[in-house]
Amino acid sequence: MERLIRSLLATTIITAAMGGAAFAQDKAKVFFLLPNQTTIRFESRDAPFFVQAMKEKAPDVEVVVQNAQGDPNKQQAQVEDAIAQGAKVILLTSADANLAAGALAAAATANVPVVLYDHDAVGGKAEAHIVFDSLAVGQAQGKRAAELINAMSKTPVKVARVKGNQGEYGTGQYEKGQNEFLQPLIDSGKVKVVCEQYTQNWDPVLAQNFAEDCLTKNGGDVDVFLGMNDGTTGGSVAALISQGAKPGDKLVTGGQDATVEALRYIAQGWQDNSVLKDLKVQATEAAEVVAAIVAGKGVPKELVNGKVNNTFMDVPAVFLPVSNITKDNLGDVVSKGVWTWAEICKGIETTDVCKKNL
Repeated sequence: MERLIRSLLATTIITAAMGGAAFAQDKAKVFFLLPNQTTIRFESRDAPFFVQAMKEKAPDVEVVVQNAQGDPNKQQAQVEDAIAQGAKVILLTSADANLAAGALAAAATANVPVVLYDHDAVGGKAEAHIVFDSLAVGQAQGKRAAELINAMSKTPVKVARVKGNQGEYGTGQYEKGQNEFLQPLIDSGKVKVVCEQYTQNWDPVLAQNFAEDCLTKNGGDVDVFLGMNDGTTGGSVAALISQGAKPGDKLVTGGQDATVEALRYIAQGWQDNSVLKDLKVQATEAAEVVAAIVAGKGVPKELVNGKVNNTFMDVPAVFLPVSNITKDNLGDVVSKGVWTWAEICKGIETTDVCKKNL
């Protein structure tokens, strides 16, 4: 069954039905529209977790998974196709939050409910937004960065800020949270921001290019790379590797998502931290909301604990908790069932932390 699911996901269509059940032409359809392939979590983790959760909560619902590959126009076409196929709910992770209004308008005109997943979508109606507490993520990143910077003897500490996709709700909240801790250090002269740039569509390659350019511009004199997710920090690590640096030569912090690649960087000393967002919890909460809407019950009120303004409305939000992962508590992702030590340590078995835990 697992092999079958993987095969179906690769072709972007997954049937969330009981094993061996006959496919019914009138089966209710839910579409999970992913934003891109550069943020690898969506295809490798979120989609399979959501499909599994829907099998448990709404076994008679067919789940169709499609990826916009970073193209907002393609995603709008996917929304229109989902509507034409009779979608009962669209679970949307926008390819570009700022260019999603047309897709939201099309769904609203067709009376197809849209639930936002992780990314926001600006300028249209949505039933709910399932997202980790973005401000808390930024605060955790900023607090950790400030602690590490304050421990440095030099002044000023030269920082490069590798930000997320400009205009997104998440990016704004991460920046706001980081600034609570970083701005006082800037004002005091302890920190000097030598480079900063947003990263279109969270593309790690663009983050790497920016980090390389920043190093070149400053003659290598950059002490800290502060990112906003594991793609932006991973791009910074890749830039350092390309220029012959060694783990620990520069501080790379501000990770998010606890991807297995980032956890390996943490184990090796390339990256300091990553904010853990339990994607299985997020996908399960999304399935809870989607299944309730399909059943005609609407968004469960007991799950709503906030709101996200997308310029069109205050979207009811299901905010989820986060925690920070460093080398000292790397085992937390194992105890929570997110990854195994074997997965984390694949190819880096000789690191100290892996020697202790394999």
